[in-house]
Amino acid sequence: MAYPIQCQCGNVQGGIDESASINQVTRYCQDCQAFAHFLGRRHEMLDHQGGTEIVQMLPKHISFAQGTEYLACMRLTESGLLRWYANCCNTPIGGTLPSHTLSFVGVVHNCLESSTVKLDDICNSKGVNVNVKNAKGDPKPEQSGQVRTIIRNVLMILKARIDGSYKQTPFFEVDSGMLVATPKILSSQEYEDLMNSV
Repeated sequence: MAYPIQCQCGNVQGGIDESASINQVTRYCQDCQAFAHFLGRRHEMLDHQGGTEIVQMLPKHISFAQGTEYLACMRLTESGLLRWYANCCNTPIGGTLPSHTLSFVGVVHNCLESSTVKLDDICNSKGVNVNVKNAKGDPKPEQSGQVRTIIRNVLMILKARIDGSYKQTPFFEVDSGMLVATPKILSSQEYEDLMNSV
C-alpha cells in the first residue's frame, strides 16, 4: 500500500495500491457540495468555489487494514451515488456506483492528503474540472477534460468487468455483492433542507 488512507481520528486506516491508474478531478456539482454539508465538513472538503478534489480508480486498488466497522454510506436520493464515510469522525472516503459490477470509486482528498502525501504525487493524469456551472462566485473555473475522463472511466469499468477484478472491492461483500453497510437514504425533507444549505 503505497498511499495511505486514514480518517481524521485514525480509526479507519488503509491504503491505495501503487499500481493504481488514477484520474484527478475537481467536481463542483451540487451533490458533492451537499455531501460536504451532510458531514459537517464543508470547510475541509470544498475549495473556495465549492469544488471537491477526488481521485478516481478501481476499488480493487483500495484495502482497509482496520476500522471497516466504521464504514458508513449515504445516498442523497434512492437512485443516487453511494457516498462513503467514516462515521466515527465523519471523514469522507469516496463515492461508488450502486452495483459492484460497475467497478469505480472516486476517493475524496480528505482521507488521502497528509504532510507527506499530496494528490499530485498519487495521480497519473492531469487534473480536470467538471460541473463548473455550480461553482461559487465568478469567474467560474474552466471546464476541462470531462470527455477524456468519462472515456477513461468507462474503459476502466469495462476492463474490470472483463477480467473479473470488479469482484475485488472493500465496499461490497465478495460473494453476494451486497453492500458492507446499509446506506442512509435522505427523506425528501432532509434532501430539500440539505440542498437549501448548499
